[in-house]
Amino acid sequence: MTRMMTMTEKILARHAGLEEVRPGQLITCKVDLVLGNDITTPPAIKEFERISDKVFDKDKIALVPDHFSPSKDIKSAQMAKAVREFAYKHEITNYFEVGKMGIEHVILPEEGLTLPGEVIIGADSHTCTYGALGAFATGIGSTDMAASMAVGETWFKVPETIKVELSGKLPKWVSGKDVILTLIGKIGVDGARYQSLEFCGDGVKSLTMSDRLTISNMAIEAGAKNGIFPVDEITEEYLSDKAKRPYTPVYPDDGAEYVRTISINLDELNPVVALPHLPENVKNVTEIVDLEIQQVVIGSCTNGRLEDLEKAAAVFKNKKVHPKVRAIVIPGSQEVYLKAMNLGYIETFIKAGAVVSTPTCGPCLGGYMGILAEGERCVATTNRNFRGRMGHVDSEVYLANPEVAAASAILGRVASPKEVEA
Repeated sequence: MTRMMTMTEKILARHAGLEEVRPGQLITCKVDLVLGNDITTPPAIKEFERISDKVFDKDKIALVPDHFSPSKDIKSAQMAKAVREFAYKHEITNYFEVGKMGIEHVILPEEGLTLPGEVIIGADSHTCTYGALGAFATGIGSTDMAASMAVGETWFKVPETIKVELSGKLPKWVSGKDVILTLIGKIGVDGARYQSLEFCGDGVKSLTMSDRLTISNMAIEAGAKNGIFPVDEITEEYLSDKAKRPYTPVYPDDGAEYVRTISINLDELNPVVALPHLPENVKNVTEIVDLEIQQVVIGSCTNGRLEDLEKAAAVFKNKKVHPKVRAIVIPGSQEVYLKAMNLGYIETFIKAGAVVSTPTCGPCLGGYMGILAEGERCVATTNRNFRGRMGHVDSEVYLANPEVAAASAILGRVASPKEVEA
């Protein structure tokens, strides 16, 4: 009798050519897409050239220079050059040069390159973003990226799965960022270590695709191997004008085995903030009183999509950034930037006193476009707030949703959007 399997197990079994798999089993899987960026691809290229002179499939590799691009200094320019020359040499179909580039985990779903039922690996820890579309997506190292570009497959240990049952509907001012921060606050940054987070329940249908992408993006912040959502009408609608190849959705079997179940009632959630220096240090925004800040960053692969900018712009409308705060808005892609401009969001940000950057990862990883000095605090819609993550080791990052970030920029302190509601 065939074993009943979770979504992740079924996808891995299919790509391994097996009828079934079990947690802990070591398997080799064919991959549908291999991703690299301007930091992780250069070392992968060096390893690749030691083992092969030809990529396995030029259509199944995506190279996105997004961390330090447009290049901020000579070293980053050299790294971008290495990626560019490799892409040209091997005729990589999905190479995103400056002008087309943006944040990898925003671009790839936009381009229809990440689809349900697929195995997607990327030399970036937030590759788990694509689980929002019903794919098994996870981060790998540069050496594994090199081998995968050569042979089109890689190995995995099949993870155990945690079922996350969602019920209810998100209240006003609450978004996917609050869902995943609440979950991480419950289980800790190692609460799902090398396990799959499978989101299910009636509450899923109330989540937008942007919410789901944000939630899956930060699965890694709970230590998870991946985070995955079932495909539904919202997924299908999102992919209707994007998917460039056929796909086969995968759903969990009735009776699939889960290591545990966590229930979250969306109706009961509030806007939350993760305090330094871990994403698990979660508090209701109303619990944080009179905490002055010097910077706000709205963007990143977590919250740089059009819906995120829409929410932030609604809070900023007819208001001004606090005179002691630097507000930095970074659209996740050129497409997001253009749509936000046409919809008036960019004008709203600029009139409010914010600066709008070219699409880039920028300050999220302490790259550029908003590095913090000693003693400074930043409210950011990014995904990590480790010590020194955005600059000086004695700076502080507070993780929040776009509306909380915008409200904080206006009031000059960590604030709830209710406080600035028109």
